[in-house]
Amino acid sequence: MMWISIAALTALAVLSVLVPLGFRRAPVVALDADRAFYEAQISEIERDVARGVLSLSDAESAKAEAARRLIEKHDAQKPAANSDRSRRLAAALAILFIPGLALGLYMNLGNPDLPDIPLSARLTAPPVPNDVFAAIAKIEQHLATNPDDARGWEIVAPVYLKTGRPRDAVNAWNNVIRIAGPSPDRYTAIGEALLFAEQGKVSPEALGAFEKALELEPRFPQARFYVGLAAEQAGNVERARAIWSALVADAPEGASWIEPVRARIAALGPQIKVPAPDELAARAVTALPQGEQQTVIRSMVERLAARLKEDGKDPEGWLMLINAYNVQKEPEKARDALSEARKALSGDEAALEKLKTLARQLGLEG
Repeated sequence: MMWISIAALTALAVLSVLVPLGFRRAPVVALDADRAFYEAQISEIERDVARGVLSLSDAESAKAEAARRLIEKHDAQKPAANSDRSRRLAAALAILFIPGLALGLYMNLGNPDLPDIPLSARLTAPPVPNDVFAAIAKIEQHLATNPDDARGWEIVAPVYLKTGRPRDAVNAWNNVIRIAGPSPDRYTAIGEALLFAEQGKVSPEALGAFEKALELEPRFPQARFYVGLAAEQAGNVERARAIWSALVADAPEGASWIEPVRARIAALGPQIKVPAPDELAARAVTALPQGEQQTVIRSMVERLAARLKEDGKDPEGWLMLINAYNVQKEPEKARDALSEARKALSGDEAALEKLKTLARQLGLEG
């Protein structure tokens, strides 16, 4: 019974070679259809992101998977040019060689008494990975001879990012911009690749890319989020809060990213409202000519600082003084006032917590 099975399998192996050889091979369809399908996929993914039904990370994964499939098809088999004589020769070799080789190998290596591999072992065996890197190498060869193929650069850019090559992704997107022109998506993709390269840190280079995206489309949501992230990382909590709050307010109804952004806003902590100066005094200052306003404001701030130096047990006064220095673009004085306030209010946990929150909002910590 075993030998009958072997013979049957050998016959099938021979037929699998002979049947294709019996027909002339039609030319392989060009990649135009595959590219059109890929572009339709990318457009659909981008529409899903715009509608808010797909997150940014899921969109990048979907784009990378679509690109991987197109890359694999890029190495499609070329049309065959075999003559009838060559096909007959191949068929004869198949008939003679395959059975002999199979039988010889089995007689030397086979063992019909060997038990089957347990199902559990087969299920837990690691899968064979796709040879994506070889496909990337072929695309790179194509781009080396066709450096102005914008679509080729656009296809390989997200794949570079997924395979841990963010700098190559940046180069690819820069080539797309060079050939096809700038767009908010392309500049944002550059910023995201740089963010990946810096382990989540928004570098000045990445921030510049996001700001270029906003120059083209001021309401572009991804770029707005990352500019807010840069502000948070720089310690400017109040600016991050303002950017993200505006982003949520402008979000389309049902956008999937609204709740994550709200969570980031909540993680910034409570917002401290600085006590406003006396309303009558404020009106009097506003009524003054522009040149005199700054002089009067500075005088008021100096008097407040002098009063707190004599009696520092006034939490609201310290909050007002620190904020006033910040508004006047004097961060060193604001930090000095913060340090003095902490000393004066030591022991007042509620007041110290307010100082800490205000310092984070104004970016005075660190």
